[in-house]
Amino acid sequence: MADALSLGFDTSAAHCAAALLQGDRLLVQRHEDMARGQAERLFPLLEQVLAQAGVGWRDLSVIGCGIGPGNFTGIRISVAAARGLALSLGIPAVGVSVTEAAAHGLPRPCRVAVPSRAGQVIWQDFGTGQASGPQQ
Repeated sequence: MADALSLGFDTSAAHCAAALLQGDRLLVQRHEDMARGQAERLFPLLEQVLAQAGVGWRDLSVIGCGIGPGNFTGIRISVAAARGLALSLGIPAVGVSVTEAAAHGLPRPCRVAVPSRAGQVIWQDFGTGQASGPQQ
């Protein structure tokens, strides 16, 4: 699916973000900082992204959503939106963690660390041959 049209979005932190990709090529991206209101802002933002690229919902091949770590309510917003879109469009939805997204394209093995709340760090190892999830 090199030419798959993928719509990804994230509301797991104090933002509302979306990107549209065709294969590995970024077509459109939007990011808005916001402490609250992601549920109300997400679909208008997604509509803007699709409109800017000149595509519609039925053109999509896959939905991606941020699954944290992050704000529990924000994660639920993204996951519920992705699930609803996937079901209504008949396409797959894929959850992507913050550490997976940060590790994309890095040589293996590697350790990815991202800042968290209260000066803490969330990290995850990739390419070590052992399954691991994000650690704090």
